[in-house]
Amino acid sequence: MGVELTALHWSYVIFIVLIIGFMIKRRDTTIVCILGIFTIAFIATGSLFGSVSGVFNSFVYAITELMSTILIISIIVAMSRVLSITGINDVMISPFTRFIKSPALAYWTIGILMMVISWFFWPSPAVALLGAVLLPVAIRTGLPALGAAMAMNLFGHGIALSGDFIIQAAPKLTADAAGLPIGEVIHASIPLVIIMGAVTTFTAFFFLKRDMKRGKFAQADSFVQIKQPNTTYEDLLSPGVKKAFAVFIPLAFILDVAAMSVLHLQGGDATALIGGTSVFILLILSLAAHRNHGLEKTTSYLIEGFQFGFKVFGPVIPIAAFFYLGDAGFTKILGSALPHSSQGIVNDLGAALASAVPLSKEAAAVTLTSIGAITGLDGSGFSGISLAGSVAHLFSAAIGGGAATLTALGQISAIWVGGGTLIPWALIPAAAICNVDPFELARRNLVPVVIGLAVTTIAAMFLM
Repeated sequence: MGVELTALHWSYVIFIVLIIGFMIKRRDTTIVCILGIFTIAFIATGSLFGSVSGVFNSFVYAITELMSTILIISIIVAMSRVLSITGINDVMISPFTRFIKSPALAYWTIGILMMVISWFFWPSPAVALLGAVLLPVAIRTGLPALGAAMAMNLFGHGIALSGDFIIQAAPKLTADAAGLPIGEVIHASIPLVIIMGAVTTFTAFFFLKRDMKRGKFAQADSFVQIKQPNTTYEDLLSPGVKKAFAVFIPLAFILDVAAMSVLHLQGGDATALIGGTSVFILLILSLAAHRNHGLEKTTSYLIEGFQFGFKVFGPVIPIAAFFYLGDAGFTKILGSALPHSSQGIVNDLGAALASAVPLSKEAAAVTLTSIGAITGLDGSGFSGISLAGSVAHLFSAAIGGGAATLTALGQISAIWVGGGTLIPWALIPAAAICNVDPFELARRNLVPVVIGLAVTTIAAMFLM
């Protein structure tokens, strides 16, 4: 039975092509997404009033779907701010400095700690937590500042963010767009994240060691000045209290992870547990550090967190709103305008593609990696992963399976490229804390990341 494709379907395809084109040109896609929503809404309703309202309603739908993700990130950033101001982050990280005795140990210690902290705090706060404490130690062992920045990028913005197993912001976006349970996407992403991470970090370390032996970093590092915090906050908490909190906070999150495993918590339930724990840590630290002003300071920290959260997700909301129209969001936003036999725009396109062009899993894997990389060109690993999920859904329908693996592959590709390893304006936090040129950092990351993506794409072909 053939699938009936209407003007709604073709309009959706045209605007997907336009969005990809704008991303390739490194231009913002917000206006294109809004015009796409307006056009589809006008075709669906035939009403100017309905199409204008549809734009706003699509934003409401997208924000509703993303709200838990925005909230958890905002709370974690607020908590990270307290940890930084009170100096607890220094105490938490300082025990690991004794293990950094060589450039190799510095690279892998910084990288692994960055990965673990990023799972809970996200990479940008993790850079702040690690940089001021471990960077001077790493430089003293002979690791170039550029090497430390590479470790932060590849392990944090690469491995941790592309998998996002704890906070689960990335898999939620891609899973929703692909119409899959979040657990399926996470499960499918585990082997791909491991392969991508191992290949990329070992390749980067190989090139780093080679160039260190050739003396390429000697002159550059002689001019490195380690940035230190401008203000000290030792009077907020005593050393003993800092040590107590430095033990208590990791223990609280370890208990959360144990609870997730025992109680089989995933998705929203896992996010809620981490978020609630972060809120209570924020409250306790604010009251302990600021005492009589703790009530007001708690609100101040939360405001900072929410400002960060909506700043990060501001570009995501319009593009997510557009891609939600490809699946269940269409009916909720615009009503029953699709043909009676329709299973949603993306499903219809996938079925039509399956009947018209025989596709292979190899072609699908290469396409998803390419689309993920293209969507990452805007410097936000998250703004385009909804597209990766939608395209994965489309291709899996065409080839008869592999939806979770393709979705995970697109997610990994988009975040590795745009989340802070290759796009210079996206990796500024790590470059700034290490006082290195972000363009040079992006250049150093390029070959290892490209090799990693190639190997991971081939692996995905066998896993589908």
